[in-house]
Amino acid sequence: MSYCLHSESHLDTGPIYVRENGKLHVVNPGAGGVQNVTPKTRPFSLFSRSFSVELCMNREDDRARRQRTDHFIFTYTKEGNLRYSAKSLFSLVLGYISDNVDHIDSLIGFPEQIAEKLFSAAEARQKFTEPVTGLRALQKFTEAYGSLVLCSLCLRNRYLVISEKLEEIKSFRELTCLDLSCCKLGDEHELLEHLTKEALSSVKRLLLKDNSLSDAGLRRMTAPVRVLKKGLENLLVLDLSCNPKITDVGIGYLLSFKKLNCLDISGTGLKDVNAVIKRLQMQIGLVHSKVPLKEFDHSNCKTEGWAEQTVLQWEQAVMESLKPQDNLRSRAAALRFYGKTHRIEEVVKCTLVEPETKASGNLQFYKDKVQNCHLPLKKEVAGSHELKNNKKRALAEQERERTSKQKHLCLTVEDWDLLNTY
Repeated sequence: MSYCLHSESHLDTGPIYVRENGKLHVVNPGAGGVQNVTPKTRPFSLFSRSFSVELCMNREDDRARRQRTDHFIFTYTKEGNLRYSAKSLFSLVLGYISDNVDHIDSLIGFPEQIAEKLFSAAEARQKFTEPVTGLRALQKFTEAYGSLVLCSLCLRNRYLVISEKLEEIKSFRELTCLDLSCCKLGDEHELLEHLTKEALSSVKRLLLKDNSLSDAGLRRMTAPVRVLKKGLENLLVLDLSCNPKITDVGIGYLLSFKKLNCLDISGTGLKDVNAVIKRLQMQIGLVHSKVPLKEFDHSNCKTEGWAEQTVLQWEQAVMESLKPQDNLRSRAAALRFYGKTHRIEEVVKCTLVEPETKASGNLQFYKDKVQNCHLPLKKEVAGSHELKNNKKRALAEQERERTSKQKHLCLTVEDWDLLNTY
């Protein structure tokens, strides 16, 4: 606080008093005489009439004063009067930590109930949309809570979000469902390579429809499962439809997914469809379905978890960045007409029913489950025979795994190159 004092240049001395014979006399300077007058008492004042005060506060103090209003909750009573109450200490501390969530060292061992509230508070402040600090804050939550942050992620036709928030998407762990349909990623995309990492080994449902994949992309995606028994080993549902570059050779790489229950290869570039159908049925037990399966209607995979609103914030940020381009459509059309610039293709919307799939037919497969357990047994001996048969089958499977490991020792040069990348 600084004070600015302004006083008069000419000081008012006031009356002059003289004591004579025990009495007080006032001197009249105009007349030059002395009068015996009792002095009038004047009110005591510390400052003169022209005194003024100027109050100056720093900007930091002003900002702190504004933030203090967040510590109160303002409500109206029934009579229309304004009433305020102080927030709880928990909410104040939660707000402070969420404002500085990127400075947290670790959340491992922190209670999940409090962490969810902290995530929601940071999400409301849009902390996870920031370029650098948002990624660092999101990683703290995904490292500690895994599938609670996000267990299912749908990025269908969201290739712009993938390009803008690739590192944030890669930070998610323990996903069980991932929909990347109609994103045109291609074989060399970084996100497809990330699918083979240990962080996404929990994926059970993977939708890669219309992503410009070929046999080389399938070879890369299945290499850890075929050779190292890692990667997408828990995959149950796989959609590879509308990828015309996938041929009979690429289907052979899919035979390493032993747990696969549903497969869609409609709209691919298969040459001998009947041979592929027989091969899938003989080796991994997938039966061709004459009716479209509900597992591939793209309605079961939705974004679920704490970060559901965060993904929506990413999409809104991308859409807002595209709004200024709408005003330039007329100018861009004129430039294309005069040949000034190359024509930019419009955004192609993904449709769930493609003409290529209609032409090639429905190539969806499912695993026919054995229903012998529902049949009544006539004798108890039959149960013992089934147990013996199950033991024999288990031993046979173990022998097959041993022989398969021996076979994997004989790798091609391409497989060795892939292994060196992991």
